[in-house]
Amino acid sequence: MKLAEPRQPLRVDGFIFDLDGTIYLGEAVLPGAAECVRELRRRGKKIIFVSNKPLAPRADYAAKLTRLGIPTPETEIITSAYVLARHLATTAPRLVLYVVGEEYLIDEFKAHGLQVAPEFLDQDPKELIDPQGIDAVVVAFDRTLTYRKLNTAYQALCRGARFFATNADKTCPMPGGAIPDAGAIIAALEHITGRKLELLAGKPSSLMMQVAANLLGLPPQRCLITGDRLETDIRMGQDAGMQTAVVLTGVSTREQAERMPAPPNLIIDHLGELIELTI
Repeated sequence: MKLAEPRQPLRVDGFIFDLDGTIYLGEAVLPGAAECVRELRRRGKKIIFVSNKPLAPRADYAAKLTRLGIPTPETEIITSAYVLARHLATTAPRLVLYVVGEEYLIDEFKAHGLQVAPEFLDQDPKELIDPQGIDAVVVAFDRTLTYRKLNTAYQALCRGARFFATNADKTCPMPGGAIPDAGAIIAALEHITGRKLELLAGKPSSLMMQVAANLLGLPPQRCLITGDRLETDIRMGQDAGMQTAVVLTGVSTREQAERMPAPPNLIIDHLGELIELTI
């Protein structure tokens, strides 16, 4: 059974958009996305783009959006890497971090003045990096994952290191099909150590919404977050007291959205529909 259509458009001043599966998929902009953002900007709405991917600087995401026909400044981009680095630089700047992640994430931490345990790339990949002196393990989407990385993180966590992550997505949508994301690595480490993740920076963490709210300068009830994942995008928006819209261009289906205990405010086939459903 379909949800009843809203009787009147939602009043929204600040729009928060997920990227993968919502705005674009790989190198292709999704239907209605460019037109939607263009119209919202014409109306004077404030816009923020969020990504759980800790794979590139914010400037790279802005450049990609611009290349795809959605001109975007770096200041409108929030990534899970940026959120975590900003948070740790403020709350725990002296921790030595062991990063299960890619080169950009390490660069982001260093740019925020954080200390990162060295990864000795000339070693045998089966050798263990000495876990002594590692204060915290940070897990991220890592396509360079090796047994040594996993073992080093395991040993450090067993010795009492703190346990952080940029994001907890199980998979990442790609044009050829989804691929394993950070959630798989987190699950493995939780399983073998008996430890639970202490801090999550990306969706559905409240940290990401706090940063977005600061940038938008708006109260939550005047904001709408749109994404393709019910367990992250929609949950995060609802927890923050925002209005929510799930778009069916990514991983979620209409049936899944309608079965939620608290369904999103809007269920849309593509972003072009958002223009008529908000004012």
